[in-house]
Amino acid sequence: MDVIKTVREMRAFSNAARLKGKTIGFVPTMGFLHKGHLSLVKKARAECEVVVVSIFVNPTQFAPNEDLKAYPRDFERDKELCEKENADAIFFPSTGEMYSKPLTFVEVEELGKVLCGKTRPSHFRGVTTVVSKLFNIAKPTHAYFGLKDFQQFVIVKKMVDDLNFDLELVGCPIVREEDGLAMSSRNKYLSKEERKKAPVLNKALSLAQEMFSRGETNPANVRQAVIDRLSETGCKIDYVKLFETESLKPVEKIGSGNAIALAVFFEKARLIDNRVFE
Repeated sequence: MDVIKTVREMRAFSNAARLKGKTIGFVPTMGFLHKGHLSLVKKARAECEVVVVSIFVNPTQFAPNEDLKAYPRDFERDKELCEKENADAIFFPSTGEMYSKPLTFVEVEELGKVLCGKTRPSHFRGVTTVVSKLFNIAKPTHAYFGLKDFQQFVIVKKMVDDLNFDLELVGCPIVREEDGLAMSSRNKYLSKEERKKAPVLNKALSLAQEMFSRGETNPANVRQAVIDRLSETGCKIDYVKLFETESLKPVEKIGSGNAIALAVFFEKARLIDNRVFE
């Protein structure tokens, strides 16, 4: 497996694969890999001839008061995990390699201002900027994203469609711990006591699905039930929203295919989760 640290070398690697007519599966990450990330690598390995994983903690998606410096990192561990999944290359650039006094940013209007975008107003501009750069550098034919970050996937999909990126975007199911907590690098921030409480996110979403299955279609009733369930743990609720999955606009009546997403704080950890109603 190659470890590639420069844009020039990454492009050369991808160009060589493209010239041979090979498909390139790309998994963009910020490292500190867990089973959720590895499920994306496995899917890329099953569907593509070449697999590239990027590891880059992107500073432009962190606000000044957020956890950029504290964000967990362990490259050697990540490298071993990628090797076990038979990745062909890791793109591991420095911040200086990716950004040199940038004046250009990519932003998907409207979609990045709701849900997580209200609390983190500059976050998605950073995400779409770095993802567009990574797509131009790694030149994938397929790119794999986990659906735990549902809003991110919707925004990146819109960017891919609007800017005519020549690739297929693949959304992959949320991978959960045995107790239902969605896997996340930020779960590391949870204390032992908070970790015991954290599965409430999935339990609250399951409650929402149960209510819908019993015939409840009023978003306000479902939202309040979810808030009440979350509040039992004492976590701080950032938001609970029910919405249409492409526009991310609120729904007046819940239907199959609509979604619910939530974000909560457990002291240092901000956790997100979502569920599409079936």
